[in-house]
Amino acid sequence: MFTAIILIFVLSTILTLGLTPGVITIAKKFGLVDNPSVRPHPAHTHTNIIPRAGGLSIFLGIFFPMFFLFPLPKYFFGIFIGAVILILIGLWDDKRDRSPYIRFITNCLAAGLAIGFGVGIPYLTNPFGGIIHLDSLRLNFDFLGPHSILVYADLFALLWIVWTTNIVGWSGGVDGQLPGIVSIASLVIGFLSLRYATIDPNQLHVTYLSFATAGAFLGFIPWNFYPQKIMPGYGGKTLAGFMLATLSILSFSKLGAALLVLAIPMIDAIFILFKRLFLKKSPVKATTGHLHHHLLSLGWGRRRIAVFYWTISALAGIVALSTHSKQKLFAALSILILTTMFIIWINFWRGLPRKTEEDF
Repeated sequence: MFTAIILIFVLSTILTLGLTPGVITIAKKFGLVDNPSVRPHPAHTHTNIIPRAGGLSIFLGIFFPMFFLFPLPKYFFGIFIGAVILILIGLWDDKRDRSPYIRFITNCLAAGLAIGFGVGIPYLTNPFGGIIHLDSLRLNFDFLGPHSILVYADLFALLWIVWTTNIVGWSGGVDGQLPGIVSIASLVIGFLSLRYATIDPNQLHVTYLSFATAGAFLGFIPWNFYPQKIMPGYGGKTLAGFMLATLSILSFSKLGAALLVLAIPMIDAIFILFKRLFLKKSPVKATTGHLHHHLLSLGWGRRRIAVFYWTISALAGIVALSTHSKQKLFAALSILILTTMFIIWINFWRGLPRKTEEDF
């Protein structure tokens, strides 16, 4: 088991690392590039022309080893098909910016496919004791065979996957920031699922997929770290959140661990959403108000910002691996309070150059 975990982690890392130069060549050939002078984007922080479509090599790094090394469970194919859709729409977006509403619908479709193949949340662990059951309402029907819909479980899973798919992608604004966070979070989920794999062999597939995801995003870091040679593109960003969302569900609903590791991106996203709704702006359109934008305004370098995000995610991951539910809740609330205070301080007390309403 441990040999297989190491093998798939190393293979995924090497595949993504080795395939990315070819993806860079393809992106340049077919115009899958980000040129700020031709296609300005309010959330991007670079000024030079950079290839996009990095999600393609990450996708291959995750799924190629899985198909050839292990027998695969039913839910894997739902995740795979959902990931294919996200990558294809992502490449389309890399060529020509698509409407954020098309992107949102695509994310919902990918989430629905994963849920249809068995990725659901039948229960949640109550940090104060006991279990919160979400499988009380079941609808049975025959469609290409017997099938059941757990209404509350599937609805909660849909919300979780769509939310995580979107907000994780928002944390890709600085070179190397996104792949580092995702690699760390995937490793944490992998180690958590490994605890159950010794008593439930079905959890081994979750462990393998978690380490494949961690390896693929790790292999992308050398090409994306400052100065970045390629961007993840929209497909890579959505794939990141989609994989973390589904893996956290499959590892016996370790949503608390995912919330802890992704605490800063989650809090940053909530802050942005409330801010945009307050200004009566669309919550799905790009913005310059994210935490990494403010850190850049404070004079932080891109390397420093990426390492800052990685460090917080790694520390939160250590806490997630070594604490029980109630302690995770306390740690998450502590990060929530501290991060919120930090964001408020940056926004209102540092005297940063004020953006016009059109910038938000």
